[in-house]
Amino acid sequence: MGKPAAIRQALARLAKSGKLKRIRRGFYDRPRFHPVIGQSSSSSMDVARVILESRHAPWQVSGSAAVSLLGLSEQVPAQLVIKTTASIPPVTLGNSQIKFQRVAPSSLIGAGTEAGTVIQAIRHLGAGGLEPAQKERLRRSLKPRTKRDLKKLAPELPQWMQPIVKEIGASSATP
Repeated sequence: MGKPAAIRQALARLAKSGKLKRIRRGFYDRPRFHPVIGQSSSSSMDVARVILESRHAPWQVSGSAAVSLLGLSEQVPAQLVIKTTASIPPVTLGNSQIKFQRVAPSSLIGAGTEAGTVIQAIRHLGAGGLEPAQKERLRRSLKPRTKRDLKKLAPELPQWMQPIVKEIGASSATP
């Protein structure tokens, strides 16, 4: 590879020339050029994933992001909030920011899985926040593995969430 000082110098030169963009110490992004919008960075989710994998920390998107990712709302959160057990400072990517919210491990049931995303969405919407049509759409769109994971994780959830998760995890009546 090379000596650490030479690598740092090379990265600094590439960042100065614009070929790389320094996100934070030790993390760089290679901007891509888009014919319509110009220069673009990696997605916020990709950057968050790389940072969290380097820390080996369990994580899950916040409730508002989960609701958006699952198509339960057309609203897109202004900033990405990631729940994790690690203490990580926020990261700014152009006009957007990634915030890492430190939470207890009990708040990360199913962390890093699609089932965990469903759980975060339900927690965010509350006991009466998920309409029957949304439950049915989730039930039809989730993969069988995700449904099995939801059934397995249900006993670990708060009492009010268990019937909702069981209903979503039930097999579809029609194919």
